Amino acid sequence: MGFLKNQFSSVIEWNENGAGVLFYKFQNQEIKKGSRLIIRPGQDAIFLYNGRVEGIFVEDGDYDIESDIIPFLTTLKSFKFGFSTPLRAEVLFINTKELMVKWGTKNAINLPAPGLPGGMPIRAFGAFNCRVAAHDVLIEKLAGIRQTYTVGDVKERIIASLDQLLMSWISKEGRDMFNLQADARNIAKGIEGELDADMRTLGIAISGFTIESFSYPEEIRKMQEKAAAQSMVGDMNKYTQIAAADSMGKGGGSGAGMASDMVGLQMGMAIGQQMVSQMNLNGGASGAPQAQGQPASQGGQGPKFCPNCGTPTTGTKFCGNCGNQLY
Repeated sequence: MGFLKNQFSSVIEWNENGAGVLFYKFQNQEIKKGSRLIIRPGQDAIFLYNGRVEGIFVEDGDYDIESDIIPFLTTLKSFKFGFSTPLRAEVLFINTKELMVKWGTKNAINLPAPGLPGGMPIRAFGAFNCRVAAHDVLIEKLAGIRQTYTVGDVKERIIASLDQLLMSWISKEGRDMFNLQADARNIAKGIEGELDADMRTLGIAISGFTIESFSYPEEIRKMQEKAAAQSMVGDMNKYTQIAAADSMGKGGGSGAGMASDMVGLQMGMAIGQQMVSQMNLNGGASGAPQAQGQPASQGGQGPKFCPNCGTPTTGTKFCGNCGNQLY
């Protein structure tokens, strides 16, 4: 912030004490003889006289107002400082850096969804980038009536229209309401274009917009977790095959862990079934070989173990565990 050192010398500068400020208007309009202008990196300085732009200075440095600035002002080139004749002009500092702002929906957005009369409420979170794009538009629309303009002001304007934009872009092309994160990039790019067009009417550009996550109600989240768990159970056989291959690839090292256990379990089950089948073929405890194509036993008695699941039999014609016909 600028301040007057004494009657004859003052410093016009902006220290950017407030974070996220896009422009700042120097408060003291009287520029005295001997005054200096300091422009820091990432700043532009604009001189205004009677509401008109007199000069724009973009190179950072320390300038003498009388010798380095006034000769380049449009209508004030011949201004001469006197003992009691200060220059009455405004100096507007512009922040030229790109600033990032976090955003989040204020309230849940009810998206139309089949089977949900009131719609499905979701929330969204992310970030956007903004910067000053046009000095003249910014001065015309904002600087004449405001002392400062911050990213908070930009965020407030964006949040005001974000609900409708989210609803519009999510509803396009029949997107899956329960898997919006997969299409978050395309949704964000569409919203960025519309927000940029709106904010450029104020001289500000939206140079980036991202959606970090969508948040569903707790009930929907639990349903998704349950569906994922059921899908995992259905794919367990495929998982064990992958685990077996992974285990062999690692050579049974310390990383084999769960994969080794799954492979061992499968091998044990296979060996058990083979043993039961062999016992049935050998005629149980008698050890007498059985001719191919003959009944499993004589006298109407079935095998002692079910050849399908290995369950001990009780002399019935069908296995009591799996229903397999024994003889």
